[in-house]
Amino acid sequence: MSSVIEQKQQLVSEITTKLRESKSTIVVDYRGLNVSEVTELRKKLRDAGVEFKVYKNSMTRRAVEGAELTGLNDALTGPNAIAFSNEDVVAPAKILNDFAKDHEKLEIKAGVIEGNVATVEEIKALATLPSREGLLSMLLSVLQAPIRNLALVTKAVADQKEEEQGA
Repeated sequence: MSSVIEQKQQLVSEITTKLRESKSTIVVDYRGLNVSEVTELRKKLRDAGVEFKVYKNSMTRRAVEGAELTGLNDALTGPNAIAFSNEDVVAPAKILNDFAKDHEKLEIKAGVIEGNVATVEEIKALATLPSREGLLSMLLSVLQAPIRNLALVTKAVADQKEEEQGA
């Protein structure tokens, strides 16, 4: 009997660690999705480096208390799956939100973003942000603009001088 208790304690400890260490955690209700849809969702999440797991709510509640994120307890009813991302804050929100648009049965319930409990609205707002690569591209574009403008002005001045000398 004690080995069962030890396994449960180990599982709670594992979930607690994932909740603390992940940059972004999202709880979803996946009721109504068929096996192929869940497989498709898992693949998309896995490709983005997001772990997608199903745990018993009783184990997750204990882990949530251990991680001091009791605001998630309200979302832990019914069949839930949890997406954990240790690298990208936006990826799980974006993937799950896009998937939920195509599959109405997937419901985003709550989440944790960098240690703070987040509402469905906050998660959906996060999902509308560009990806890390998109943000870096925007930054690079902004940084290149002054140099590009200087080059264009210099070329225009050089062209004007050539025209004056040729005339």
